[in-house]
Amino acid sequence: MTKSEELYRKAVELMPAGVSSPVRAIKPYPFYTERAKGCRIYDVDGNEYIDYCLAYGPLILGHAHEEVKRAILEQVEKGWLYGTPVELEVRFAELITELYPGIEMLRFVNTGSEATMAAIRLARGYTGKNGIVKVEGSFHGAHDAVLVKAGSGATTHGVPNSAGVPQEFVKHTYQVPYNDVESLANLLEKNDDIAAMILEPVMGNSSLILPEENYLREVRKVTSENDVLLIFDEVITGFRLSEGGAQKYYGVKPDLTTLGKIAGGGLPVGIYGGRKEIMEMISPLGPVYQAGTFSGNPLTLTAGYTTVRYLVDNKPYRELEEKTRAIVEGIQPELEKLGYSAGHIASMFCIYFGETPENYSQALKLDASKFLQFFSEMLKDGVFLPPSQYETCFVSVAHGDEDIERTVEVARACLRKL
Repeated sequence: MTKSEELYRKAVELMPAGVSSPVRAIKPYPFYTERAKGCRIYDVDGNEYIDYCLAYGPLILGHAHEEVKRAILEQVEKGWLYGTPVELEVRFAELITELYPGIEMLRFVNTGSEATMAAIRLARGYTGKNGIVKVEGSFHGAHDAVLVKAGSGATTHGVPNSAGVPQEFVKHTYQVPYNDVESLANLLEKNDDIAAMILEPVMGNSSLILPEENYLREVRKVTSENDVLLIFDEVITGFRLSEGGAQKYYGVKPDLTTLGKIAGGGLPVGIYGGRKEIMEMISPLGPVYQAGTFSGNPLTLTAGYTTVRYLVDNKPYRELEEKTRAIVEGIQPELEKLGYSAGHIASMFCIYFGETPENYSQALKLDASKFLQFFSEMLKDGVFLPPSQYETCFVSVAHGDEDIERTVEVARACLRKL
């Protein structure tokens, strides 16, 4: 018995399914990580993997990046939680507002889920309206209002509507398909009680689904015409598509934005921000309440600021995109032989066991069981992908040319085994 299997047998007696987050419940059991460095992750049984999960997106610089590590250690010597404002809050907020067109004022919180929850509450408080619109299959965290046909683990485990959420909590949550402006326009024209639409500009939790040309611009136009706030959930795309996120990449300015993942440099973080007159509705300036003991803690701010500063100063986005394209183009011929496909944008990519999806309904037609076979074969050969057809792969600064070549070689061989 491996040490990972032994640990898992103990874990299932102590935690639901033995894990702290659903997608980690890999069958027959997950590997347990001992350490990680650069683009590699090492398990307790001595196995080494090239990592394209990267903690589901935050580690754009790779594991244990030296500059980030050094900054964290320096901060640890000074203390890691004060419960008071710190200078770095101001500097980090100033940097983010310079980079993101839609953010004039912001607040630091602790997770992406907390950021989206607060942004929705703020939109309702600002507009005085109750309804929100989300896209089918999008994932905006694990809070009640958005657990309706949610993506990520909810899709993987076949529970698009979570038990334990009263119907009254979601009766104001409306849904439209991704890449379908007409459905959105029809909904908004028929309902004058909608406060906001929350949208992943690029869907990353029902596989990787890209916006059609002008889709985001048309969404912006329709929401503005109907006096509905537009919230860009950039927890995944923030600092991933560009230093200014998807809104800079596509040139579309939302009213509110949520950030997470990369913005924490590998430590837990959430950020929500937007137009000044909206953000000034937040307590203690306004009547919309939100608070948190660990919000804006100096350790997370240090890791996040150091990471973002590296991205701004070194501008690795073109190189990251070239690496990502090399993987997809290298695998594509074998995929096409099987009738499968792949998609990519910036440093994100996804292998689709089926046709490239344009919305959630199409994503559900992908062969998730065949993907898991592929995942298992890749893992045996030392390449770790996110363990779900409905997740997205990520490339980091730490991935070198040899890593990319090895990944393509392994993927081709594993596809031929299916």
